[in-house]
Amino acid sequence: MSGVVKTNLVSAILITGLIAGTMDITGACISAYFTSGLTPVFVLHYVASGAWGKEAFAGGTITAMAGLLIHYGIAYSWTILFFLAYPQLTFLHYNKVLVGILYGAFVWILMNQVILRIAGMVSDAPISIVKAVTGMFILMICIGLPISLGASRYYNKN
Repeated sequence: MSGVVKTNLVSAILITGLIAGTMDITGACISAYFTSGLTPVFVLHYVASGAWGKEAFAGGTITAMAGLLIHYGIAYSWTILFFLAYPQLTFLHYNKVLVGILYGAFVWILMNQVILRIAGMVSDAPISIVKAVTGMFILMICIGLPISLGASRYYNKN
């Protein structure tokens, strides 16, 4: 029986991570296009630049695909973290929408203030409030909510 539960957990994480990752990259591409005229390929090269630096922007399809894989790796990391924390932290059970929004904000803060800085992807220029709010909103709706809803659905069924 425990093998079935583990398989269901893996399936729930795979599906939830796929949904969240797809929503997030779609939101990022739409935002980049409408705010700066940037293409989805540029967005994927930007993601890849965390690993390959500025050379990623000169890359082609392979570099863009690497950026997409990195993006999904990050989305799955946040999904796994939440799914592992959910049974341990009972406050995550109370209001799945509010928890999802707060988790998205938490992800934005860690990504933008810690992870992207470590990767050298954040300039020392002042933060644009509009870009910060837009980015946080995208992560709240596209990462936090689907992950919170997916975990809640999984754990409430089992």
